[in-house]
Amino acid sequence: MSLPLDDIHATGKALELVTEAAVPYLDSLSTRPVSDPDTAALIGELGGPLPERGDGTVDGVARLLRIGTSAATHSAGPRFFHFVVGGSTPAALAGDWIASLLDQNPGNWAASPFGTQAETVVLGWLKDLFGLPASYGGVLTTSATSANFTALSAARFWWAERHGVDVTTDGLAGLPPMPVFSSGYVHVSTRKALQMLGLGRDTVRRFARDDAGRIDLHALDRALAEADGPAVIVANAGDVNTGDFDPIDEMAELAERHGAWLHVDGAFGLFAAVSPRTRHLVSGIERADSVISDGHKWLNVPYESGFAFVRDPALLGRAFGAWDAPYLPGEGDEHVNYQFLGPDSSRRARALPIWATLRAYGREGHRAMVERHLDLAAHLGRLVEEAPDLELLAPVQLCVVCFRYRRPDVTDLDALNARLGAELLVDGRVFAGTTVYRGMTALRPAIVNWRTTEADVELLVSIVREIGARLSG
Repeated sequence: MSLPLDDIHATGKALELVTEAAVPYLDSLSTRPVSDPDTAALIGELGGPLPERGDGTVDGVARLLRIGTSAATHSAGPRFFHFVVGGSTPAALAGDWIASLLDQNPGNWAASPFGTQAETVVLGWLKDLFGLPASYGGVLTTSATSANFTALSAARFWWAERHGVDVTTDGLAGLPPMPVFSSGYVHVSTRKALQMLGLGRDTVRRFARDDAGRIDLHALDRALAEADGPAVIVANAGDVNTGDFDPIDEMAELAERHGAWLHVDGAFGLFAAVSPRTRHLVSGIERADSVISDGHKWLNVPYESGFAFVRDPALLGRAFGAWDAPYLPGEGDEHVNYQFLGPDSSRRARALPIWATLRAYGREGHRAMVERHLDLAAHLGRLVEEAPDLELLAPVQLCVVCFRYRRPDVTDLDALNARLGAELLVDGRVFAGTTVYRGMTALRPAIVNWRTTEADVELLVSIVREIGARLSG
């Protein structure tokens, strides 16, 4: 009895289905709603019991395409302003398909010299793009959270070594708490990384001089002087609510004075380095001990893509280490083996979409994209300031615009904006979520998708005002 998997000729037919569906789907992103509230039944078709006998390659793929192209949240499109999520440039999307086609594991050189070299090349290109020294070590990760985990693993090794402990082999037992200091802008991904490292999610001490979260450098200076042993400072390049930046250069001065480790979380804000207009926001980045960013945000490559850079390349290898497994390369191997520089052993060739987009568009193309988004964010800010029923809550510095709906006859603006944000997501024509900034419930759309135009941000303002008027009328 033959099984569906026995049809070796089905691969081409299945890929033809995907190709045929891809172009009209991608073309539709510029006009279709981001989400459709009436797709619950369609999503439900994903379920049911595991079939005893499968549908076969072509029918199974066709079913997934039919459901997915209709029921997915169309976050690759130009009006997905929620979180900070880019799309996929044409070259990046094709590079990601190549990654699936070739199915490489660049965890070690022996498994894929091609995949390993591609990762080495793109890490060099990214350092060049961001203005980081070529001497920094680096590794590609799945996200900003995993990049924070990777970089802070190196920081943890550095810190423990100063207490006379090899934390890689001996663990944390007997060590004091690791002091971690930041501003009020510290992101949950940093806290999650500390949680996974066994250092405690809530151990970060935040030194803020106002309710926005801006760093109190004098308080940080005092805390570093009083710390029992070396500390880790987390500088934030791009607050998720407003796009504001910690003063990296001044924090680097404090780190050098007190012998602390400076880590920079630049999940999206590191891309300020790409444009001369915003490069000053990351002044001092080359003085950091570790820096991270995210590719599936402003680089516009598909999920999953992050990168971690560390000043001392040896620390990544010491933090993640060789494992003395006889079938794996050991210490001293002449080739780079990325499985020993980060948390992943088996690793997708996530360098390929990055290579494809950087090769296709170069420095100039990515600078132009960033600057277009800067212009769009400024345009959105002006529209908000000109609207009588909208209120800009923070200056527009980068790609995030923090504002809220307001009416003089409404007393509870927080409740109104919370309802507006929920209704906006249900409506689906545009996507933007709420946050709490300085105690106020607000919207914080982020503009990082390569497809986004002035018409898209103008539509966002129009729909926010439409829903706000309906809810408060």
